[in-house]
Amino acid sequence: MKLLLDTHTFLWFIMGNSKLSTTARSYIEDTNNDKYVSIVSLWEIAIKNSIGKLNLSGSFASVIASQIQLNGFEILDISFQHLVLVSSLPFHHRDPFDRLIISQSIVEFMPILGTDLLFDLYPITRFW
Repeated sequence: MKLLLDTHTFLWFIMGNSKLSTTARSYIEDTNNDKYVSIVSLWEIAIKNSIGKLNLSGSFASVIASQIQLNGFEILDISFQHLVLVSSLPFHHRDPFDRLIISQSIVEFMPILGTDLLFDLYPITRFW
């Protein structure tokens, strides 16, 4: 199964945070699943790291690159289709990063691993 990790899910997994549910961890660790991290999440992490809201164990470039490779994650780029859909999504969720991740989930037919209940107001599948 193809899965899209929400930003906090990716961070909690790579940081070993106990907030990550056992269900989410099992989906991520299942080698039969294809795990994707949106470039949107990496952009959000870069911003939070640069303004001091997030402290990584090393430089953004080294930590993210090594964790993507180490865990077999794939990066999901932003496509024009994603942007077309995000332009017409209802405003249940106002966060621009999350709206784009929701759009990617819909267009790519990928469930999202994440805790945000507002995601459930959109035609996606969310696991946690």
